[in-house]
Amino acid sequence: ILSGLTFNQLISSMPCLQPDPWKAERLHPLGGGIAQWFEHWPTKPRVVSSILEEATEGSGTKISLPTCLLCTCLGTTVYCDDHELDAVPPLPKKTTYFYSRYNRIKKINKNDFANQNNLKRIDLTSNFISEIDEDAFRELPQLQELVLRDNKIRQLPELPPTLTFIDVSNNRLGRKGIKEEAFKDMVDLHHLYITDNNLDHIPLPLPESLQALHLQNNNIQEMHEDTFCKMKDVTYARRALEDIRLDGNPINLSKTPSAYMCLPRLPIGSLI
Repeated sequence: ILSGLTFNQLISSMPCLQPDPWKAERLHPLGGGIAQWFEHWPTKPRVVSSILEEATEGSGTKISLPTCLLCTCLGTTVYCDDHELDAVPPLPKKTTYFYSRYNRIKKINKNDFANQNNLKRIDLTSNFISEIDEDAFRELPQLQELVLRDNKIRQLPELPPTLTFIDVSNNRLGRKGIKEEAFKDMVDLHHLYITDNNLDHIPLPLPESLQALHLQNNNIQEMHEDTFCKMKDVTYARRALEDIRLDGNPINLSKTPSAYMCLPRLPIGSLI
């Protein structure tokens, strides 16, 4: 049904989506500014999104027009920041960068990014995310950057090996929040930020490609001598890892001086 309707017919069929005639008498939904059109709707963007999404589901076809009216689409980048969204909206299939910061999203479902084979960056900073389905990100073949900071996440799902940048700072990750060898196969991972959580250990093994590791303000109390270096190989050098932050943890770095012999710089942290 939806595929046979023009945008104007879709809007006119939904009274709750009618703009104020006095404020918008000179505005046209496909000309004169989409942002201005939405500004005069009496309905909240979150409600508009759900109504259009329901219409889309009823047609059996996932279309990108509603999301690009609610959010801002520039080329293959979709910006949905600060729109009171409580779920990930349907995305155009060619989306490469998706930003949905400062919203009210609580859960990431396994189908939220299904068939998004071009996605390279997902940024969901400052939502209320506490649950992520295990398959939510795993099947994204091009995903390079994942930002989930400032949420309520207690456990990370399995992540794709293509990632180069991960930021899950200021969440609720504890002892079981990160799977064993979670980052082992990420051969291109450069930046890993897990600050302000409740980790009691450094997640191992760390890929050789890693350049920055930020773990400040956790509960890490000890570190093995093989955490960064290879004690049985005195010639081993880990030249890429130049930025290690362990400050704000109850750990005394001076107790394991040989643990840093292969590094170009000493970690930042307490020495007493």
